[in-house]
Amino acid sequence: MYKIKILIMTLIFLAFTCVSTDAKTVSDKINMPQWEEVNEILPRYSKFTVMDLETGLKFRVQRRAGSNHADVQPLTSKDTAVMKKIYNGKWSWKRRAIIVISEDGKIAASMHGMPHGGGALKNNFPGHFCIHFYGSTTHRTNFMDLSHKLMILKSAGKLEKYLEQTDPYDLVNAYIAGIKQQDSYIISFISLQELEWSKLLPEIENISISRMEVLPAEDVGDQLSLSVPVEINLQIKGKGGVRFNGEIMLVRFMANEQWKVDSIRFLKDNNLMIIN
Repeated sequence: MYKIKILIMTLIFLAFTCVSTDAKTVSDKINMPQWEEVNEILPRYSKFTVMDLETGLKFRVQRRAGSNHADVQPLTSKDTAVMKKIYNGKWSWKRRAIIVISEDGKIAASMHGMPHGGGALKNNFPGHFCIHFYGSTTHRTNFMDLSHKLMILKSAGKLEKYLEQTDPYDLVNAYIAGIKQQDSYIISFISLQELEWSKLLPEIENISISRMEVLPAEDVGDQLSLSVPVEINLQIKGKGGVRFNGEIMLVRFMANEQWKVDSIRFLKDNNLMIIN
């Protein structure tokens, strides 16, 4: 009888452990639903938690408006202070990978940190800011903002797979977006060389592509190197506006592998580093 009791208790313990483990797996899962679904999950005036992926800092917000994406405001002055801490004490348009936490679970998302427009809550935040989800768009376009898209993929743990499979021209766009957002994680995964991005990135205050020549996919074929003609506008710390009219070099070691950007050549061509 004693052995039977022990066996029953053991089975109950194992069953409880399995249920607890499964529940933890579900609760820790970060989903990436389309904006149309999120729009229903987080309706106007709903409240939820925002967690910054890099720092782990959390603050509470309320969705106040927005049809193409969520226009939100921090709930209190304390929430505003946490958000400003995430942005190192300065409001910024820079995108950051975040996780939205609600009663329905965790959702991959992206935010910027610039107060704009109107605000109704007493929270020491002059306006509202935007949170984007997969498939959401800006007010001015019908397309996803690339930087927001990259941050959402990063939050969902799907960024590396996207960069491994994307074509060389989308990879160049992602590389420049990574520099613009000062995100060393994105750039490091695309760059051929390992560099001290924490020292290099602060020198580039802004960057954008004004023109890029794109070859048809059949012309790229199985090439292992590719030169992409581009015109790029840069804002360099201490120098002001600079235009780069040249090429970005990409290489891969096998035809089915990911393209990599020759960062040393790009930075050297823009006088952003000295190669001995």
